[in-house]
Amino acid sequence: MTIERTLILIKPDGVKRRLTGQIIARVEAKGYDVVELKQVHATRELLEAHYEEHVGKPFYEPLVEFMLSGPVVAVIAEGHNVITGFRSLAGTTDPTTAAPGTIRGDLGRDWGLKVQQNLVHGSDSVESATREIGIWFA
Repeated sequence: MTIERTLILIKPDGVKRRLTGQIIARVEAKGYDVVELKQVHATRELLEAHYEEHVGKPFYEPLVEFMLSGPVVAVIAEGHNVITGFRSLAGTTDPTTAAPGTIRGDLGRDWGLKVQQNLVHGSDSVESATREIGIWFA
């Protein structure tokens, strides 16, 4: 079995709504290990590095502004297929259509067009996880 690591971010809406414990409990209940965790106030520079592939897209600036709006909890989780597993656990990007039983489906709110307010981020590949963990846990 290949053990992977992924970056999970609990976004400002999740922290503000005091869902950090519930989200981490779901990660651990799935069988993944939390190996590092910290709460940070992200800087613009950190977010620009994290979201560099989205520069110029219409949602980029609103996303960065949202991520600057409050503290973020950064987590390194480890386990077998944790990247795919966490993304499945998180649910689809839009909380309105995310399946029941997922983090976004159960805990997410409909913020209209503000889809970036969807509680969590999870790395989408081994390469992204390595790059993102290096940014948030330098």
